[in-house]
Amino acid sequence: MIFKIFEEKKDLAKAAAIHAATAIRGAIQERGLARIVAATGASQIEFLEELTATAGIDWQKVELFHLDEYIGIPMTHPASFRKYLQERLIDKTGITLLHLLNGSDNPAEVVRRASEAIRAAPIDITFAGIGENGHLAFNDPPADFETNDPYLIVSLDDACRRQQVGEGWFADFQAVPRQAISMSVRQILKSKAILAVVPDARKAQAVKACFERPISPMAPASILRTHASATVYLDRQSAASLGRATLSAFAAST
Repeated sequence: MIFKIFEEKKDLAKAAAIHAATAIRGAIQERGLARIVAATGASQIEFLEELTATAGIDWQKVELFHLDEYIGIPMTHPASFRKYLQERLIDKTGITLLHLLNGSDNPAEVVRRASEAIRAAPIDITFAGIGENGHLAFNDPPADFETNDPYLIVSLDDACRRQQVGEGWFADFQAVPRQAISMSVRQILKSKAILAVVPDARKAQAVKACFERPISPMAPASILRTHASATVYLDRQSAASLGRATLSAFAAST
């Protein structure tokens, strides 16, 4: 795992998009198809804007998987991650090979179908974020580091639910669903490459907890340190609490 640290969020987004586009093009050139996992949330908006504006990607040869989704909200809800991906990635690129998680359907059946589809072949690159509570996808602390199931039904902790209100997706805390469907930690780690986009000061303490303290289910994204091809993109604000020793150990560029 390495850090790439940028002064501004817009520079982070541009660099991460170049990285992602290179991986996608490489997979298409090698095998005729790129299998990707896309993250959602406020932290991913600028990155996806840059990626979808990038020329030279044959999006008809990209197969898209969905990282996580709330249980019990329709695609018309402002917080729906299906809606987010439809508007910010699918509509802009014309991707037709996709596996979205339907939060309005039977959760067990959604998990079964998505798990079957993702097991068919390796994932080339997974886009991810890190939550304010250190979560990876919707694997809140204490995350399950042991299950081999590709997708899980998970309970959301209060810190995660407060973050969703803070980002403006829900009117109040009580409106945030208590459960979600999430890709498992081990499934994320099976990806050939992981690209974590983590800007903003509100993520600084989570970044510190995940990368300066022991790898632990209580800081789920700390597991990224075990992946040989994980790159964590930070801006000056999200990296602000990291010590020099950590920066020296993981930083690739500034």
